[in-house]
Amino acid sequence: MLEGRTGPWEIVIGLEIHAQVTSNSKLFSGAATQFGAAPNTQVSLVDAAMPGMLPVINEICVAQAVRTGLALGAKINLHSVFARKNYFYPDLPAGYQISQYEEPIVGEGEAIIDLPGDVTKTVGIERLHLEQDAGKSMHDQHPTRSYIDLNRAGVALMEIVSRPDMRSAEEAAAYVTKMRSILRYVGSCDGNMQEGSMRCDVNVSVRRPGAELGTRCEIKNVNSIRFLRQAIEYEARRQIEVIEDGGTIPQQTRLFDAGKGETRSMRSKEEAHDYRYFPDPDLLPLTLTPEFIEAQRLALPELPDARKARLVAEYGLSTYDAGVLVAERETAGFFEEVARGRDAKLVANWVMSELFGRLNKAGKDLMESPVSAKSLGGLIDLIADNTISGPIAKKVFDEMFETGREAADIVEEKGLRQVTDTGAIEPIIDQVMAENADKVAEYRSGKDKLFGFFVGQVMRASQGKANPAMVNDLLRKKLAG
Repeated sequence: MLEGRTGPWEIVIGLEIHAQVTSNSKLFSGAATQFGAAPNTQVSLVDAAMPGMLPVINEICVAQAVRTGLALGAKINLHSVFARKNYFYPDLPAGYQISQYEEPIVGEGEAIIDLPGDVTKTVGIERLHLEQDAGKSMHDQHPTRSYIDLNRAGVALMEIVSRPDMRSAEEAAAYVTKMRSILRYVGSCDGNMQEGSMRCDVNVSVRRPGAELGTRCEIKNVNSIRFLRQAIEYEARRQIEVIEDGGTIPQQTRLFDAGKGETRSMRSKEEAHDYRYFPDPDLLPLTLTPEFIEAQRLALPELPDARKARLVAEYGLSTYDAGVLVAERETAGFFEEVARGRDAKLVANWVMSELFGRLNKAGKDLMESPVSAKSLGGLIDLIADNTISGPIAKKVFDEMFETGREAADIVEEKGLRQVTDTGAIEPIIDQVMAENADKVAEYRSGKDKLFGFFVGQVMRASQGKANPAMVNDLLRKKLAG
């Protein structure tokens, strides 16, 4: 809810996610789909719309769409139709895009998004359809000319259309995050927004709470979650100001200028009839068998929501911790490998706080981690059996991250084993008390807060090797004097 000059306003948000299908070839041709190839080196005669060329459907792309639909709990349509969506653009050689309109491959489904405070919300999915991507126009290669790269022309996309169920930029960001997680679990899209393999069109409107839906504006091709938040917040404020100043919102397509942090008008919003959809005469209707759909269902991995519920039940993790760990399939697998036979909450803390922190600082992802699941497990074993203390463990972990060495080798080489012999700890305590006789007197006169000071001094004198629990126990007895 946003507060305007004339009262509260509600934001209504719907998203169209365009996810590039993970496939070695395009939707209707055998041309490659590798990212970063030299311009116009991955273009078949079909992609270039040469006369007489006929499209042939890629079965892998169909399977990926079905798997994604199943992961969203959606209806899979046994009968779907490809249509021609007609519009002119220089990077669309045929003058039309092969898409699906009235009869998509996937019908209604839903996604459950996680919000702060362990709150969840269900966002409805209206449809998922397959379509081919257009090429790319480049306007910065020459002072007076534009260039066309057709490498992306014909690349398979899944367009996932949500219901207008989201009411804030935060909810929209959570939805895109969840959809990216599901797509990556299924393996149907790599979710790389920086490379353009996942992007979204954002439909934003505002209304008085409980009123009819307002006129929506569509913000095209938003390619990061940060930009998504900024675009929604700016556009909602813009619409509120226009209406409160007595104006009206025309239905239009807008672009988000990331440099200025604002949206600007691109063109009036097209309606479906403007595209003159009709069934593609070169493609038969797509007919799926129940056996094909069941084969895709059996190939699905354990999905994020199910895995989160299992981590909570099996490992006793909080909902929040489990949600963080299952956001990426690789992270959840890493955690479970380390947690096997160990204190799961301790493992979760080390993975999320220490490992993630160091990876973020180093600009690495989990696949590039110099500390393997086996090595981290070895470090945690040393903590569990009191070989090393928590503070020493962090120092050991730092060296593991820098060198890739095993924890046990570092501990032995540097003599970092924890001191658990009372005969070795007591003299250190005696020395600290002798050096701080005035503070001992203050403590015994009632200044209990000084206890932490003595613990710190003993741990420092022992170079962090003294067992903290034993230090606490022995100190209390000696200070009670």
